[in-house]
Amino acid sequence: MYCNKCGANNPEDNNFCEKCGSPLVLPISSEAGIPGKSVGGGTQPLTALKMANDMKFVGMFGIIYGAITCLSIIGAIIGIPLIIYSLRLREAADAFTLYQNSNDVNMLHRAFELQGGYFFFQKLMIIIGLVLFALYIIIYVLFFLVVLGGSFS
Repeated sequence: MYCNKCGANNPEDNNFCEKCGSPLVLPISSEAGIPGKSVGGGTQPLTALKMANDMKFVGMFGIIYGAITCLSIIGAIIGIPLIIYSLRLREAADAFTLYQNSNDVNMLHRAFELQGGYFFFQKLMIIIGLVLFALYIIIYVLFFLVVLGGSFS
């Protein structure tokens, strides 16, 4: 169980933090994971835990893909930022898990901030990919117009 005040990890049976002495909030039980079921006045859907696990998987996949992409010099331009932002996504998943265990609003804010950075990076990568694809098509069409146009003359 994590302390709301200092973030220290404490044994489950403690009522107070061993580090700072603050009262500990009970972690969300698995029964509270059922949508609509409430524990301690707050509703915590099981989907938040599933989302954190999915974020960890996607983050690990991004790290591996980024490392493979970095094997080429040009690929490192995309691979290194992909590794960095995938690490941030895994940090966001950890912050969501910490929030679920401690109900610390600062952890929730940090989780959304890190997740937002990852999605901003993904948006940039999609835009850059579409622009490069459009340029590729234009160059491809122009090349064949010049080659075919020159052969008919």
